Amino acid sequence: MDFKDYEEFWVYYLTQHLKPATRSWHFVGTSLVFLFIILAISFMKWWILLLAPLSAYALAWISHFFIEGNKPATFGHPVWSLRADFRMYWFTLTRQLERELARTARFEKKEKNG
Repeated sequence: MDFKDYEEFWVYYLTQHLKPATRSWHFVGTSLVFLFIILAISFMKWWILLLAPLSAYALAWISHFFIEGNKPATFGHPVWSLRADFRMYWFTLTRQLERELARTARFEKKEKNG
């Protein structure tokens, strides 16, 4: 799929994460990224950094294939997907994700209706 900008992609990204379980696995995976970064710095064991993307992508992709039933957006838009994942993480952490899902659903509906 082609998107004119990141904000358009963001709306699409959220539509690919409609099931709470998918979003939960993403949250766990992204939390592990931060944990592995902290551990690598704390213990000066830089190989631990390899676990950050491995764990995050494994949990995210498993959730897409087995829970959401779709293909991860990372395959087509890796940079925007990473950015969107951190954005979704922040919205989840600050308890704003449900509001953002509702906002983007209205935007998507408006775009379809012209």
